[in-house]
Amino acid sequence: MRLTGRRFILINAVLFILLIGAVVLSSLLGPGEIDLAQALYGSSKMDIDRLFTLSLAANAHRQILFTVRLPRIILALVVGGSLAAAGVAFQALLRNPLAEPYILGVSSGAAFGAILALSLSLEISFLGYYPVAAASFIGAAGAMFLVYFVARVRGRLPRHTLLLVGVVVNAFFGALIMFITSVVDFTRLQSIIFWLMGSLQAVRISWGVIGLVLLFSLLGISVLGAMARSFNLLSLGDEPAAQLGIEVERTKKIALLVASFITAIGVSVSGPIGFVGLIVPHIMRLLVGPDHRLLLPASVIAGALFLLAADTFVRTFCYSHFGTEIPVGVVTAMCGGPFFLFLLKRGQKKAFFD
Repeated sequence: MRLTGRRFILINAVLFILLIGAVVLSSLLGPGEIDLAQALYGSSKMDIDRLFTLSLAANAHRQILFTVRLPRIILALVVGGSLAAAGVAFQALLRNPLAEPYILGVSSGAAFGAILALSLSLEISFLGYYPVAAASFIGAAGAMFLVYFVARVRGRLPRHTLLLVGVVVNAFFGALIMFITSVVDFTRLQSIIFWLMGSLQAVRISWGVIGLVLLFSLLGISVLGAMARSFNLLSLGDEPAAQLGIEVERTKKIALLVASFITAIGVSVSGPIGFVGLIVPHIMRLLVGPDHRLLLPASVIAGALFLLAADTFVRTFCYSHFGTEIPVGVVTAMCGGPFFLFLLKRGQKKAFFD
């Protein structure tokens, strides 16, 4: 279906309204009930005169909303949107329907950095990041540049070489992770396993770190959005894209670095949450079509919505029934795996390979 301005605005507006509704609903749900009026105004009657006179600490409802739930909600939106955007970029870049943010070793590098910090009990910080998040980002960035420089062949990035190097880097860091978990002190093993499962409370997060994550993620997503037309042409193949005026290798390099960067940003604060960057782009491709000018922003909003819904389920239903939170990465894998197999079984090959 041909993309028009009206269709672009309508689809994204609908998704955005759903996202706003999910944010409001998620902020009200949790182990403890809150009164939204008291949380915002300090009075169930919404006395505007008291809005600027009540301190945050004076209101328990505000404490729950602004120091517990909203940071986690915003983190879910940023991480979910970033992983979905990276998934769209990797699938376009590699012309591989199974490509996702973790296929090139970024996830394993982040996991290695975080586990190393946990095992060593590091107390330093990096740009406001707590040690685990800082080490995770450094590990992800290191894996990203390792893949990039090893995969280059005479200044080019052949997609088959890129995939092969990514698999090797994943295996290498996976072996290092297994080594650390086998020799680490038992008291630290639980926190390591919890981080590896992916959780929005895997590391301590401040509002300053959330601001940095949001800023860098939006910058990266904006760059990928500006490349949407190039992604459309790359889907035709390298030679046709070059004939249509696309600098193929330059586009590949920028897309690889930016997609890996926003993945590293997200993974550094949440751990490796799988299937968001794999399933969400497929769902949105089925719903809105393969045009990346619409697919990318729609996937960003849908990815944020999907991860927020999964995390809300974790901290409400799972907590009330099991007395503890299940890592959100477990929920996304339980949803994503069967759904992906269902699509394959139904023979939706056009949605995956066109």
